[in-house]
Amino acid sequence: MSDTCSHQTTINHLKAIIIDAVQSAQSGHIAGELTALDITYYLFTECLRYDPDDPNWQLRDRFILSVGHASMLLYSMLYAIGYLQKRDLQEFRQLGSITHGHPDIECAGVECTTGQLGQGAGMSVGFAVARLHHQHSISPVFDQQVVVLLGDGCMQEDITLSSASYAGHLALPNLTWIYDRNGKQISGDTAMVESNDWEKIYQGCGWQVITIDGHDHRQIKTALACIHTKRRKPLLIISNTTHCKGTFSVEGNHIYHGMPLPEDEVIQTKRKLNLPMDKQFYFPDTAKRTFQRNFAAMRERVQNKKQDLADLQTSSRFKFHYHADASAAPVPVLTWESAATRDALGRLIAHYAKHLPLLGGSADLNDPTRVSAFISQVGEFNRHCYHGRGLQFGVREMPMSAICNGIALHGGYLVFDATFLCFSDYSRAAIRSGAIQKANVLHIFTHDSFLLGEDGTTHHPIEQLMSLRAMPNLQVIRPADGRETEALFLAALESDLPTAFCLTRQSLPALPQTSNDARRGAYAMTIGEDLLIIATGSEVSLALQSAELLAREHNIYTQVVSMPCWELFAMQSKDYQDSVLPPQHKRRVAIEAGISLGWERYVGTDGLCISIEEYGRSGKMQDLAEFYGFTATQVTARILAWL
Repeated sequence: MSDTCSHQTTINHLKAIIIDAVQSAQSGHIAGELTALDITYYLFTECLRYDPDDPNWQLRDRFILSVGHASMLLYSMLYAIGYLQKRDLQEFRQLGSITHGHPDIECAGVECTTGQLGQGAGMSVGFAVARLHHQHSISPVFDQQVVVLLGDGCMQEDITLSSASYAGHLALPNLTWIYDRNGKQISGDTAMVESNDWEKIYQGCGWQVITIDGHDHRQIKTALACIHTKRRKPLLIISNTTHCKGTFSVEGNHIYHGMPLPEDEVIQTKRKLNLPMDKQFYFPDTAKRTFQRNFAAMRERVQNKKQDLADLQTSSRFKFHYHADASAAPVPVLTWESAATRDALGRLIAHYAKHLPLLGGSADLNDPTRVSAFISQVGEFNRHCYHGRGLQFGVREMPMSAICNGIALHGGYLVFDATFLCFSDYSRAAIRSGAIQKANVLHIFTHDSFLLGEDGTTHHPIEQLMSLRAMPNLQVIRPADGRETEALFLAALESDLPTAFCLTRQSLPALPQTSNDARRGAYAMTIGEDLLIIATGSEVSLALQSAELLAREHNIYTQVVSMPCWELFAMQSKDYQDSVLPPQHKRRVAIEAGISLGWERYVGTDGLCISIEEYGRSGKMQDLAEFYGFTATQVTARILAWL
């Protein structure tokens, strides 16, 4: 008797495991998993290069499930490999399990957290960029592939096509997307919402496109063989499939896109697939051996690659990329005078690029966000030069931030992106995805308030600061001058969380009171017993001017606090927090050029918030400051009237 079974029988066993998991949870998606299982099976058993014994092997191919709701498809593969145990499948979608409803990086074998459709596609471009840069700047040892599974919903999201456009422009030869085209979505046939010719669209974007029958195993294997061939462009495999493939009576029925099958349908489906109906999560040894038939050859390849990597790790190029420790880099000899904080951060990035593996760019705003000097220094990453570290993203804010998430999750880089603060709304979904995964990306947002002037309503950020502060795991930093910018830049590089820097276009004075305690999120700049003023960014100098007027003309002595980062301040001890914001100070004022929502946390419901509660107008900076009451004389008058 054979100690293996046929490929189709093994696939059928995996289908039953997927069905059992969704039935057990009484929750989850089933159709996409059954639909894409044929090609995913051959992808994991004959195509992808990974270590069967170590899901974190450094030189593995990367597989990303962009269609994250089909999570049991990936979990079934990880179980068959041996990364997951049966109990993990039995605990699918349960509190405390690692098999979440959408894949999460806390699960072994999951490269990135996906769920919002299209985010996986965007991140995959970042993985491919990082991998290609490693290959060309360090060693060909890093010649690995990034493979993504997408569904109809992923293809409809704007981020996917925009990311594809950028990947095609870069001619990424190590990126493959597999589009499981089953023509169904939650509300019905995809034909009711789109009629795109995806073959022509992606060819027009510079991709190689192959279309196959996603249930024909011969066609599948032929298409997958193209992944590891030498190419000069990214590859899209369009796999035409049947929704709910293999079920007894609901093939092609969109209703079962995201719900368990009826009990009778489960029984009849298992009977149709010639599987035992009285066993759940059943994966016999014969199926396991069939799935793992190439593991011996894979382990041999891994050992050879590990030796190549060990030989490489003594080189200075490797150490530059993999020892990204900001504290180990030389301290810059920079003097800070009156300057915009965007200028200060631009100088820091350009300086540290010589010592650290910084990689990044802007959404077509190199000069306004001050990253031009960095790109000129490190060179552009483009289709003609894969060893540059400057990325020209074009006007693609959300793909830009998703791509940077992918680079950060890949590892080996300190990555940043840049645009105007008001355009953080475009990046928001990707920033949120990065915050969920604690992807250490530095998001540089310049033009941080209505004080940028004439550009007016559409470009004046009003609510963006608070909306970013509402995100868990995101550090939002608004420094008051060059010294604060430097201290907080170094803190951000050493952090394990993403950071949003909100920076001025206008010049700010170099404040003699600024301190390295800015790294603690807040600190007292002056001491006073009568009043407490908290300010951020450009309003810190305004608070100091107002405090001086209050003391000189009214004998009111103020403790002025610079609070560049709420999140860092919240991490400090209670003793430190009380030293900065003494509980006995009941009369508190907050000054910030944005909405006041949230400041009651620090000033109380009876405190005074000097803020802007409407969308900004177009005009000269000084005219706008006077119009909205952001001059020292006006702030002082407001405080006196409130007192």
